[in-house]
Amino acid sequence: MIEIRGLAKSFGSFHALKGIDLTIERGTVFGFVGPNGAGKSTTMLILSTLLAPSAGYAKVGGFDVTQHPHEVRKRIGYMPDFFGVYDQFKTVEYLHFYGASYGIPKAEREALIPQLLELVNLSDKRDAYVDSLSRGMKQRLCLARCLVHDPELLILDEPASGLDPRARIEMREILKELKAMGKTIIISSHILPELAEMVDEIGVIEHGEMVAVGNVADIQSRLRVKRFLHIRLLDREEEAEQFLRDRPFVNRLIRDERGLQIHFGGQDEEQAELLSALMSQGFRIVSYSEAQTNLEDVFLEITKGGGGDE
Repeated sequence: MIEIRGLAKSFGSFHALKGIDLTIERGTVFGFVGPNGAGKSTTMLILSTLLAPSAGYAKVGGFDVTQHPHEVRKRIGYMPDFFGVYDQFKTVEYLHFYGASYGIPKAEREALIPQLLELVNLSDKRDAYVDSLSRGMKQRLCLARCLVHDPELLILDEPASGLDPRARIEMREILKELKAMGKTIIISSHILPELAEMVDEIGVIEHGEMVAVGNVADIQSRLRVKRFLHIRLLDREEEAEQFLRDRPFVNRLIRDERGLQIHFGGQDEEQAELLSALMSQGFRIVSYSEAQTNLEDVFLEITKGGGGDE
């Protein structure tokens, strides 16, 4: 669905993108993560035909974004991180306006718009003025606007930005439903744990370069950190810390008020050997737990820190 090769974008002497390559298959939900200024929004603007690349190319549904922008726009729904709404419109009028802009006949719009409002949980706000809606409702209305022409691809730049926890949950559930409908979605977000629940693949971008692409499990397998171990001892924690630092697969160890936090690179067998070694040295274990790395762990392990605002 998306093919990017050697994509670069410069603003004077600043290189926002440095020749990235990326392929996203149809029906995939792709999470685009990276620090502020890494190049996420620049890439999305190019895919949305709103910004021309300096080098390389990007294709959506087989159409080049610079050579066939009109064909690309038929196939995408773009939701920027900062968007404008027409406050003087009622919700239903707002969607009619955009439906008409896409050339959808009025009779079709009359049938379509109630379905869109139901999808984004705004049916009870159909006659409310846009300026009376909360930020979360406006976000969902803009998502409905992106769907009015039934695009194959949704490009969502920070769709949960600035939302309260309830509104984030509502947005996440809508995106899950769109995924179930078979939409291809590329979504950027700093709310990494929520993003991990719905994406098929992630791409990590930093300083204009793709540093990792794949599903979370594949990317984890490339890292030394496989899981976190939490161990609390009855006593002798300082001695245990020194003992564990020399053990195989212990990549990092932190001792704090919670006990010993170990970044561990081994599998189940190596974990068992680690615990056995502790007990053989007379260390008394009060509690032990394990947690697989999540998307935040992957992100922090891969990136070295971002630049300024994009």
